[in-house]
Amino acid sequence: MRTDERKPAMIKAVRAAAVVATTVSAALVLAACGSGGDGSSDDGAQAKAAPAAGVQDLNPHPVGDLKQGGVHKVSIEQWINQYNSNQTDGTQGDATAITQLVEPDLFTFDPKGVPRANPDFLVSAAVTQADPQVVTYELNPKAKWSDGKPLGVADFEAQWKALNGTDDRFQVASTSGYDQIGKVEQGKDAHEVRITFKTPYADWQGLFDPLLPASLNATPDSFNKGWTGRIPVTANAWKIGEYDRTAKTVTAVPNPNWWGEKPRLDKYIFWAIDGTAKVDAYLNKEIDDTSAASPEAYKRLKQDKDTDFRIGARWDQVTLSLNGGRGPLQDVKVRQAVTLGVDREALANVAGKDLPFRPKVVGNHFFMPNQEGYQDNAGSFAKRDVERAKKLLEEAGWKDGGAGRPRTKDGRPLSLDYVMPSDTAGLAEDQAKLTQQMLGEIGVKVELRKVPGDDYFDKYVHRSNYDLTQFRQVDRIYRSSSYQDYRMPQGGNAFGNYGRVSSPEVDKLLVEASRTTDSKRQIALYNEADAKVWELGHSLPLYQRPQIMAVRKGLANTGAPGLGDENPIHIGWLK
Repeated sequence: MRTDERKPAMIKAVRAAAVVATTVSAALVLAACGSGGDGSSDDGAQAKAAPAAGVQDLNPHPVGDLKQGGVHKVSIEQWINQYNSNQTDGTQGDATAITQLVEPDLFTFDPKGVPRANPDFLVSAAVTQADPQVVTYELNPKAKWSDGKPLGVADFEAQWKALNGTDDRFQVASTSGYDQIGKVEQGKDAHEVRITFKTPYADWQGLFDPLLPASLNATPDSFNKGWTGRIPVTANAWKIGEYDRTAKTVTAVPNPNWWGEKPRLDKYIFWAIDGTAKVDAYLNKEIDDTSAASPEAYKRLKQDKDTDFRIGARWDQVTLSLNGGRGPLQDVKVRQAVTLGVDREALANVAGKDLPFRPKVVGNHFFMPNQEGYQDNAGSFAKRDVERAKKLLEEAGWKDGGAGRPRTKDGRPLSLDYVMPSDTAGLAEDQAKLTQQMLGEIGVKVELRKVPGDDYFDKYVHRSNYDLTQFRQVDRIYRSSSYQDYRMPQGGNAFGNYGRVSSPEVDKLLVEASRTTDSKRQIALYNEADAKVWELGHSLPLYQRPQIMAVRKGLANTGAPGLGDENPIHIGWLK
């Protein structure tokens, strides 16, 4: 969940619904809260609109132009504690991307976000029957796990049983799609797998990707604990060569038993460093790329003559999460008041100061502004409305405490904890202070609370141990992957709905949307659900984060993949 603008080594658009902390440094004048800005950058150029969906900027080159060998050094935000991307603690974006580097990647995305079967693992994959829906996978017979076992039906069956929600001892991040499967069986031979669905599932390509070994999914204990701090079994062009907890590095090396095209690089080195140190690490040539999506980072990095800027359009939403599971935010009117108390345009303008294009405020939880199907469903919550926010708080029983003082109810002040990682600085910290200032104007006291970076998700976000926090939701290209963020919690499992705000109506609409194969009807259902999510005060989408990468010159086939994927086999250094 915490990582840089892209995933480590930026190999893929991660299909697991990852969440990322917004910790990139930037300079900011707090007075910008009330300013709309003039849209100009510091060099006088008019800021342009964000790139359209389908735009990639990877410095593409044929492999013949690349050296054989070399090292690619990238940063990650924290030491990885859980590598099982389907477990509730495993949706951290860096961990998910490393897992996808070394595990079977059944589908890859083209630049427009359309999934394509990966021939290294699949001869074919298609819906072979409509009613009931049957998907048939023909596996590449050369594909084998690192323990020598071939990929097969046992792996599909174990993953389905672990993730279908029938056994709550498996602490799953999402059951979406898996809970609609009726059976998994072998096809005509050991290399063919047939999946029969009880109800249609439009995003079936998002299932079993990555495919994980049956040994991981065999028992609740192996699922929850078997991949803690390590990846025991792999099956891709890369494998993990070394975990160095002291240096906070994970090194991936080519898999000598790989059956496909050989990677150009000798090593990927993933280094866990604080967000505040990334730009310095890049300028010191300790890493080979970093995000330039914050004003301060962009201004510093554009002075470096050894840097290319690569720009794309990623599914990347900066979100203010409201925890309705505890304290004052349990009241929908308080959540609505907070929603109305925040000036999203001001936060977006601050984020875009001095950048080559302005971030766009997002009025939808499921679609980016440059995607088909996007419409602004914020309605009466679209703009900051201080007076209406105050009225809602009065109706909720929170009385005016007077100038500069928080509202009170039954002798208690209206106070909320805003939790953020300890390495938060610059843009994210200043945005937190702006939010604090704006909510103070409606009588809500906001306490800014920094917690250890390595604990931020595991002990705070995942445990719903916050009132407010800001993070990024990324790569929801399969729309059904968003279901986990808004579904109704079951006991102690909040899935991805860390704020625990939900309703039966939203749940029903999202399930129906996932079962609808007609694209227009599906889009309509997601937009209907989105309007209800706004009314619930679930969370506040702020803006679409720019995808601006600073990449070392000479590094090819990597950068800003937008909605698509990079091919890690072809990433390398020019001759």
